[in-house]
Amino acid sequence: MSAVQTIYGLHAVRATLMRHPQRVRVVRLARERDDARMREIESLARRQGCRIERLDAHALKQMASDVAHQGALAEIEPLPPWTEDDLLEAVVKTAHPLLLALDGVQDPHNLGACLRTADACGALAVIIPKDRAAQLTPAARKVAAGAAETTPVVSVTNLSRLLKLLKEANVWAVGADMTGEKQPQEVDLRGGVVLVLGAEGAGLRQLTRQNCDFLVSLPQLGAVESLNVSVAAGMLLYEAGRQRAQA
Repeated sequence: MSAVQTIYGLHAVRATLMRHPQRVRVVRLARERDDARMREIESLARRQGCRIERLDAHALKQMASDVAHQGALAEIEPLPPWTEDDLLEAVVKTAHPLLLALDGVQDPHNLGACLRTADACGALAVIIPKDRAAQLTPAARKVAAGAAETTPVVSVTNLSRLLKLLKEANVWAVGADMTGEKQPQEVDLRGGVVLVLGAEGAGLRQLTRQNCDFLVSLPQLGAVESLNVSVAAGMLLYEAGRQRAQA
C-alpha cells in the first residue's frame, strides 16, 4: 500500500473531497474555527463518509509543522506517480499535448504555483528532475491548491534525455531564456509542446537549453532582470492557451 500523504489548506482539502473522495482517509479540522468554508468542508466529508476529527490549534500546528494549514488538513492515498514511460504513453495518446518542465526549480512554493497554473491551463503533466530540485512536498501541495491531485508530476532522472524522447513523439521544446530572440506569441504553441523553464536566478542549464527547439524571452518594461519562475510559467501557459483557443 502506498504511504499516506498529508494535504493542507482549505482549498486543497475541499478540492480533494470533491474530486477524489475515495482517496481521503481522515479529515482533521480546527475545533476553534466554525465559518462557512469550514462548515462546507465538514459537510462534504460527511456526505462522502469520511472520518472527521476536530482538534485544537496546538495539535494541528504540531501535525502541520511550519505549513500554514488554515485549520484544515487531510490524510490521503497519494495519486499514483507517473513514470517516464507513463508520460510518453500519455503523450502519444493525447492530441496536441501541453507539458510544463521545470529545470531545477528549488522553491516548493514556486513548484506548487506552477502546478496550479498548469492544471488551470489544461497541461497534461508537470516534469521535474529527481535531483537538485524541489519535490512535491506538503508545502508545494498546499500552494497547488488541489492541482497536485489532478495533474501528474513526473520526476525524471535526465531532463535532457526526456526532451529528446519527447521530440521523437512530435513534441517541440520551447525554453524560456533571456537570450531568446523571439517572444512567445511569435512561436507556434498550438501543437504538442513542452514549455521549459529554469531555476530561480540561474535559468536553464546549458544542456537543457541546447535541447530546446526554440528559445523565447518574455517582454519586460521594468528594471528587474528576470521574472519569478511561477509568473513566467503562467505567462507562457496562458499564451499557449490563447493560441489554442483561437485555433
